[in-house]
This record gives sequence, C-alpha cells and structure tokens, in this order.
Amino acid sequence: MTLPLMPKATAVWLIEKTGLSFTQIAEFCGMHPLEVQAIADGEVAQGIVGYDPVANHQVTQEDIARCEADPSARLRILTVNNPVARRSKGARYTPVAKRNDRPDAIAFVLRNYPQLSEVQIIKLLGTTKDTIAKVRDRQHWNSANIKPRDPVILGLCSQTDLNAMVNTANERLVREGQTVPVPPAPDASEEAA
Repeated sequence: MTLPLMPKATAVWLIEKTGLSFTQIAEFCGMHPLEVQAIADGEVAQGIVGYDPVANHQVTQEDIARCEADPSARLRILTVNNPVARRSKGARYTPVAKRNDRPDAIAFVLRNYPQLSEVQIIKLLGTTKDTIAKVRDRQHWNSANIKPRDPVILGLCSQTDLNAMVNTANERLVREGQTVPVPPAPDASEEAA
C-alpha cells in the first residue's frame, strides 16, 4: 500500500482540518488508531507542522468530504499518472571521478544512437556542443584513449532517460518520414570489456 509523504505531519493536518475518524486517518497514514489518538491528544508529534495532502496532490477535497460523510469509507491516495516522465530540471552535476568518462559516453551515443540531436545529448549527458563536436571529429584532447562505453553503465544517465530520448528522436524521424536507424551489434572486444 502506498503511504502519503510525511505520514505523521499528514495525520496532524487531517486531525486539525477535517472531521475524519481516527481509524480513517490511521489507515490513510499507515499508523495505528491509538497513535492517531495520541497525536490528537497532544501526547505525540508535538511541534510537528501539519502537511496538507490536498495542496500536495495526495488526496482530493472531494474524497475527504466523502469520507467525512461516511465513517466506513476510506481515503484513497492519488497516484502519479506517469512517474517515469518526472525528471529533475536544471544542470546536472557530474562528479570529478566520472568527468573523464563523459567523452566515452558521447562516443557511444553518437555511434549507437545517431538519431539523437545535439540538444538531446547535451540534456542526457550534461555536456556541451563543443565537446560533442570534438568527440565526433576526433579532435578531443584525449581522442586516442576514447572508447565508446554505455552512459548508463558509467552512471552518467539512467536507462529510463536514455530510452525516453531515443523514443522521442525515433518519433521525430517517423514524423519526418525518415527511417529509424538500427544500433550496430556489439563488437566481440566490447563484450569482453
């Protein structure tokens, strides 16, 4: 069963702002009814600020009103429609230890996913157009040592993000009437590595 974020703070808010029974609040927050009663009596959770589950899209006001009218009804937590689509915004920080792996990841993406645009590679790997161009043209300062390696294995992006970028690029190619490239089969030297 999925529990709300910050269950005790949510219970505090529900006790203060609604007419729900202790059992309803306990079941929604994953607590024991006696613990909810202790919160209401001020014996537990003193100083905890209530967390509004309605404002934070965990439950609707209509569902709370329905449960207030019927003590046997239970609150249902709202589910996120597409948790895969959620992604952090802004620049990505790459630890110093992994920065030398980035050109390897760029080479891998350029070779295996030529349909990805530079902007998509920049977002995916947190790199720059200049670095992509240098790796592509073999002008990078360390080009002799660059070996295409999977960015997921290197920890530079998640498989979910990579798949989403590839699917977006493939959809763009289909809309434009172009054929979707098939990634090359791995070399025997890569399988041994």
